[in-house]
Amino acid sequence: MNQAKILTLLSDFGDNDVYVGVMKGIICQVNPNLTLIDLNHQIPPQNIAAARFSLMNAYPYFPQGTVHLAVVDPGVGSQRRAIALKLDQGYLVGPDNGIFSGIIAENPIIAALELTNTEYWRISQPSSTFHGRDIFAPVAAHLASGVSLHKLGREINPETLVKLDIAECQIINNGVQGCIQYIDHFGNLISNIPGRFVEGKTWCVEVQGLQIPGCVTYSDGEVGEVLALVGSHGWVEVAVNSGNAEIKLQMKYLDNLQVLFLQDC
Repeated sequence: MNQAKILTLLSDFGDNDVYVGVMKGIICQVNPNLTLIDLNHQIPPQNIAAARFSLMNAYPYFPQGTVHLAVVDPGVGSQRRAIALKLDQGYLVGPDNGIFSGIIAENPIIAALELTNTEYWRISQPSSTFHGRDIFAPVAAHLASGVSLHKLGREINPETLVKLDIAECQIINNGVQGCIQYIDHFGNLISNIPGRFVEGKTWCVEVQGLQIPGCVTYSDGEVGEVLALVGSHGWVEVAVNSGNAEIKLQMKYLDNLQVLFLQDC
C-alpha cells in the first residue's frame, strides 16, 4: 500500500467548506503515500456538463495508471450507480451520471464495475449525502494503491452507462452548428466544435445575430472586442480581449452557435 501512484480529484465542493479536505483525509487513511492532484473544485454546483469537459481535457495529460476521482453528484443517495472504469491510460471513479461520457467517447472501456463491495468503502452504511467521503474516496485510494479493479464490485455492461445529453456538432450548408459545452474562469465560451473544422479557412462565429471574426490569439482584437479562436483545448471558443464573453453576451451552457465560412463572414 505504499506505491507512489497519482490520484486526481475533481468536484463542485468549492473551497469554503471542509468537504475536499475530508476526502483527502480518507484517502490518506488508506494510503498517505499517494500523490494527490486537484484538477478543479470550482465546478459550478451540480453542473455535470462542466465536470465532463474538465475531465475530458485533463485526462490525456496524466501518466498511465492514474486514478481520476470525480464527484459532481446531484443524484447522491438515489438509485444512480457508483462506478469505476478501467481505460487504457487509467481509471475513473465516481457516479454514473454522464460525468465520464466525454472521456469514454474517445477512449474505449476495458472494464466497468458497479461499486458494490463494501469492504472498500469507509463504512458499509454510507451517508445519503456524501458518497465522495464514504464510497468514492476510499475506493479510489484502494485502486490507486494496487487493489484489483475486479475486487471492488460487480461487472456491468459499458453500454448501460449514463451518457450526458450533449448533441454533437452538425455540418450545415455554410459551416458547422454547435453549442457551448463549457465556460471557463475567464468567461470564455467554449463550443463543441473541433478546431479542425476551421483550419485553413476564413471564418466567423455567428451568435445572437452577431458575426464574430475568427482570430488566432486573444490580442488580435481591440480591448473589449468580442472574437473567436481555437483555444489550447482544441475547440472553437468565443472570448473578449481582456473581458468576459459570458457576461458581455449573456450566454450559458448548451446555448447554440454557428461557425460560418468565408462567403458568409
